[in-house]
Amino acid sequence: MNEAESRKAEKIRKNAHAMRKKRLSQQKKQTSPLMRLVVTVTSFVFVLYCITSIIMTQAEIAEKKQELNALTEKAEKLEEQNAEYLSILSEEDERAFMERYAVEVLGYAYPNERRFYDTAGK
Repeated sequence: MNEAESRKAEKIRKNAHAMRKKRLSQQKKQTSPLMRLVVTVTSFVFVLYCITSIIMTQAEIAEKKQELNALTEKAEKLEEQNAEYLSILSEEDERAFMERYAVEVLGYAYPNERRFYDTAGK
């Protein structure tokens, strides 16, 4: 074989190799309509799931914020009540506490004390 023939043969091999690559890449690019449909439906379902998940998470966050606010208010009330109990415990005159408790909470009255109640109704 002479040099020209070997160059020509090499060129033909390279050209055949390039054509095979081109055919394979074209075959890869051509997907069946069924496969496209499956990919499209799967993508749509995934996006729908993500959107639903985000909405549900936002709703749960709002609910938890409401719970937090309610618990914070309850904690504040309990702290106030605790402060009141601490002040009661720190009082040295137990008799004054008992009198105040009887009058304010239990509705007792002192002897010879007159109480007037509004019975007109609102």
